[in-house]
Amino acid sequence: MAASGTNSRQSELGDFLRSRRQKLTPKAVGLPVGRRRRTPGLRREEVAELAGIGVDWYIRLEQGRSVSPSAATIDALARALRLTKAEHRHLTELTQNADRRPFVRETVPPAVRRAVEQLNLPAYVTGRRWDILVWNAAAEEIFAFSRLAEADRNSLLSVLTNPATRQLFGASWADEARRIVAQFRATHDLWAGDPAFRDLLARLREGCPEFAGWWEAHDISGVAAGRKSLIHPKKGRLKLEYASFQANDDPALKLVIYTMV
Repeated sequence: MAASGTNSRQSELGDFLRSRRQKLTPKAVGLPVGRRRRTPGLRREEVAELAGIGVDWYIRLEQGRSVSPSAATIDALARALRLTKAEHRHLTELTQNADRRPFVRETVPPAVRRAVEQLNLPAYVTGRRWDILVWNAAAEEIFAFSRLAEADRNSLLSVLTNPATRQLFGASWADEARRIVAQFRATHDLWAGDPAFRDLLARLREGCPEFAGWWEAHDISGVAAGRKSLIHPKKGRLKLEYASFQANDDPALKLVIYTMV
């Protein structure tokens, strides 16, 4: 994925910068409003001025051309664009070395698998592409992962394209779906151009009418603990709290554990 992956990542970097720029107003960054603007947000030269960098250089970044910004420049851009901590981290990662091997679905070590299966709390393990790799009986009772074909065992596909999961979330589905899209976007951009990720995006676009709009927004969110309210067909309303952990055996693996609240 070396050449195409690098170009794809640079393209995602440009799109991300442009999306953040277009969401800012002159008033928000202390600039005079001036005459009416043809397009929303700040102008490129305004971002460059706020960050203290050359306009041509910033334009190269937005155009996805090969540029290697320093850590100080990244920090300056983050301040100029009023990025959140998650967005700042994402900007930093997008500018780092993009050389990667093609994505390969992860294998869960036996010890991790046994630990998950023996937990009494609902738990499952996902990989980089958010594939659901291992789960226990308590998670099966709620999410019914075994009823999905192996190719469909993916957190995004489950939430965005599976009617049963949509019913499970009820009125909170749209908020939950948009949240995980913003979280996944941070991972996707680092793997942009990889065939496995392209395939996943194609399936999401086809199976979820709302996905395209959320994806175009290029929102970035960090992964954090939280709560979910579900309407289960057999168990009734469930209020769950969840937290996630990386596995030392393979940092690509994420263990998600739920507790009742």
